Amino acid sequence: MEPEEAAQILLLAPMEQDVESPVTIRQPKLPKQAREDLPKQLVDKDRGKRKIQRYVRKDGKCNVHHGNVRETYRYLTDIFTTLVDLKWRFNLFIFVLVYTVTWLFFGFMWWLIAYIRGDLEHIGDNQWTPCVNNLNGFVSAFLFSIETETTIGYGYRVITDKCPEGIVLLLVQSVLGSIVNAFMVGCMFVKISQPKKRAETLVFSTNAVISMRDGRLCLMFRVGDLRNSHIVEASIRAKLIKSKQTKEGEFIPLNQTDMNVGYDTGDDRLFLVSPLIICHEINQHSPFWEISKAHLAKEELEIVVILEGMVEATGMTCQARSSYVASEIKWGYRFTPVLTLEDGFYEVDYNSFHEVYETNTPACSARELAEMTAQAQLPLTWSVASKLNQQAEPEAEQEENEKDGHRDGEEQAERNGDIANVESESKV
Repeated sequence: MEPEEAAQILLLAPMEQDVESPVTIRQPKLPKQAREDLPKQLVDKDRGKRKIQRYVRKDGKCNVHHGNVRETYRYLTDIFTTLVDLKWRFNLFIFVLVYTVTWLFFGFMWWLIAYIRGDLEHIGDNQWTPCVNNLNGFVSAFLFSIETETTIGYGYRVITDKCPEGIVLLLVQSVLGSIVNAFMVGCMFVKISQPKKRAETLVFSTNAVISMRDGRLCLMFRVGDLRNSHIVEASIRAKLIKSKQTKEGEFIPLNQTDMNVGYDTGDDRLFLVSPLIICHEINQHSPFWEISKAHLAKEELEIVVILEGMVEATGMTCQARSSYVASEIKWGYRFTPVLTLEDGFYEVDYNSFHEVYETNTPACSARELAEMTAQAQLPLTWSVASKLNQQAEPEAEQEENEKDGHRDGEEQAERNGDIANVESESKV
């Protein structure tokens, strides 16, 4: 083989490989909401393995993290709230840092004034009037700054009237020190007095239950207050967190739907002295209207309950939250009573607060139960007169039919007679 032919073969070999190799076209990456649904078997299999992801945890903390926030300057526009929302270790660090930096800055200014005026060169000279008596270095200037801002006033280092620049600096430090004190002490006071810990004594039942109450299916959960100081103006709300898809194909993740827990009747406003059972009636306006026991086990939903009120001791608003996923909603159960009457008082047994017991409950949905109940019951206006009227209606219809048939026969006979007369006239 000649060298020119070998070179041509080597050049054509990659081209043949490129032609024979399959061409792979990368599909554009779509968002999760727009991807095609997996087959049902794979979805069910994956659902069994996947851990339940909560929107709100049982302790009330929201399981949401904010990412890719580019406009971080907005946090600095509300610096007070930003400091209050920080964790305690960062808050204390900033508290100490602000005071230390302020003392160091003004201590440096006092030392700079003494250095420029030459006070440091006339230490021990009784004929020299310094700006600050007994200031002989940066350490003493730093101590004088602390005494000035905290108004300690030991009396050893004092400013003289022969130093106008020192008097101006004293005024500036006093004013700025008051502002720093007001800001930082106010921040710490708000941080300490936050009623978050008060929510720790507001408890929710571990599970929610679905059972019959007054002939209707109801979803219920229990709330209680462990303290003797009560929550004033307490109110309860519930929201269903469930992803949905609109008729137009739009996917709405974690859609929030209100659940009526007594807003129309005022039952959502609580007098929370003893544990209360909050009831949501499953009617045609409820998101659980068409959910049965078997359907509930396959649902991916979460019920977020929110208890709000004012702390009686401080008057500040307190909010406690919890949630129930589908596996924590027990169908066909009721809560065990916890309130008993003792000698002159009522006693609450919190050992039974989370306990439930099984009860007879239909496994069908509330819609199916309402349809079966409507079919089983007779109308309230049922009477003998209505029965006679129903029997008389077929007889009247039969008589009308007979009259119509007789009338049609007479009309047909008249037509036949007219036709016969016409034919006889034509023959003549």
